[in-house]
Amino acid sequence: MPEDYEAPLLELEKKIDELASQPAAPAVEAEISRLRGELSEKRRQVFASLTPWQKTQVARHPGRPYTLDYVNALFTEFTELHGDRRFAEDPALVCGFAFYKERPVAVLGHQKGRDTKQKIYRNFGMPKPEGYRKALRVMKLAEKFSRPVITFVDTPGAYPGLDAEERGQAEAIAYNLREMAALRVPIIVNVTGEGGSGGALAIAVGDRVNMLEHAVYSVISPEGCASILWRDAGRAPEAADAMKITASDLAALGLVDEIVPEPAGGAQTDPEALFRTLDAVIDAQLRELTAVPPESLPGARHDKFRRMGRLGTEFLETT
Repeated sequence: MPEDYEAPLLELEKKIDELASQPAAPAVEAEISRLRGELSEKRRQVFASLTPWQKTQVARHPGRPYTLDYVNALFTEFTELHGDRRFAEDPALVCGFAFYKERPVAVLGHQKGRDTKQKIYRNFGMPKPEGYRKALRVMKLAEKFSRPVITFVDTPGAYPGLDAEERGQAEAIAYNLREMAALRVPIIVNVTGEGGSGGALAIAVGDRVNMLEHAVYSVISPEGCASILWRDAGRAPEAADAMKITASDLAALGLVDEIVPEPAGGAQTDPEALFRTLDAVIDAQLRELTAVPPESLPGARHDKFRRMGRLGTEFLETT
């Protein structure tokens, strides 16, 4: 079912498809060209004025690139590692080593499924404790062999099931936060879709935190927030607006370092263009961070995250 922001675009796309099915003729080609121009302009206008709730819908679009798409586009010789050496493998988190522009790096990221079978296999991109422990195992190996860590965040949140709680979900996330803060290698984080709560943050303590233009990042989903505050998940659009979950809001608060522009219509309309844009951002940041002495990285990272929440602290001190 199309989202509300898509309705005017789908109408134009339908007209173009109908004309394209007709016999070729100069008049038909001219009309198709005109409609395509109109569609491009309309898409630009629509996506320039999305509400926070609409951006949440874009961030969840099933056509957006996932971690393995970024791996295939930006890295070479990717070798995936499996298992946390304690309990099991978790397909919701992809972890391994690869080369980025001939430099060895560690790559981690949430992986959602495309079809029903894959969604179930990947647990809808919601990791269990063994997923986070696997991620930390790979990050520790990266530190041992002086390889930068690049992560891709796109999850509704950590899996909240009983089995995950029994195996220490909260402890696994908290441990990752502490250990990532102290890693002596550069960490570049990219929020590419949904950045959901601790499930996202467990692989998002980085020296640089990038966020795609139409991604969202929050402590809870808008539906969850609305259900808690008003006992009404239908007020999710209102919650999304109040929570300041968009890239522009978070950049203004100093919680993300760089907003990565998306193609008109979102990343799903032209993934190759997005890959080129993100590639340039990661390359520049990696060059900058690799020039920093390894022993200086944890302190700078610690200071970076301690500065977050400054506005809240100042508010408490004046009330």
